[in-house]
Amino acid sequence: MSAGPRLPGIQNVIAVASGKGGVGKSTVAANLALSLKRLGQKVGLLDADIYGPSLPTLFGLKDKQPAVDPEKRKLLPLEKFGLKVMSIGFLMREMDAVIWRGPMVHKMLEQFIKDVDWGELDTLLIDLPPGTGDTQLSLSQLIPLSGAAIITTPQDLALADVVRGVAMFQKVGVPLLGVVENMSYFACPHCGEKSEIFSHGGGRKKAEELKVPFLGEIPLDPKTREGSDAGLPIVEGAPESPQSQLFLKTAQALLTELQSVQAGGEAVKIQL
Repeated sequence: MSAGPRLPGIQNVIAVASGKGGVGKSTVAANLALSLKRLGQKVGLLDADIYGPSLPTLFGLKDKQPAVDPEKRKLLPLEKFGLKVMSIGFLMREMDAVIWRGPMVHKMLEQFIKDVDWGELDTLLIDLPPGTGDTQLSLSQLIPLSGAAIITTPQDLALADVVRGVAMFQKVGVPLLGVVENMSYFACPHCGEKSEIFSHGGGRKKAEELKVPFLGEIPLDPKTREGSDAGLPIVEGAPESPQSQLFLKTAQALLTELQSVQAGGEAVKIQL
């Protein structure tokens, strides 16, 4: 499937996806974006979940609206923690519900990509809605993606959808950069004992079965949840914490896989 032209000034566009909802994809995307910034990159983050935008809450930007460049007639992304960020949540009231059919979603996504002045970026992360629907298809048609990362949790219910996600990106010709296992375990903050609430290791096992890179595992952590609710992601609020170091390690693995693909590595191909 052919895509539209590359975005001027943006070196790489990476989709962050999940096969199902509830796996913490947006929290992971926000902390990966901040981790990439810590690794020296200029980073933008686009919240492409039209029906359930999370970025305004995650970055403490509720009730904020983007300005418009009068000369270029383009929206200017908001800036927070050194990132450029854009979301439909900046253009609607919190209580509004988006009730749109596929063509309207496509048009809005096209505006966010083409009518936003992102400037010079090393990486634009796009936080996709869960599943394999209109937004994913529209994105693959609008711009060439450098790659995609799939977020999952360890239990079988989530892992079954990883296969669909990998197959979707394969069909539209997007390189799979790898799988991240979120909510991998819970480490007690008092005694340090690990509890595998949603099982453990399923993401790595599924990645090995599909011959997809495994990028890392992120445990359940109350401070991560608290930071997300407070608009201060943990990578920014507690950059030296063990949780932040795991996000940083995962972001480095993501960059390594991206460099491998760009150096001529084979795109992931699976047999379903």
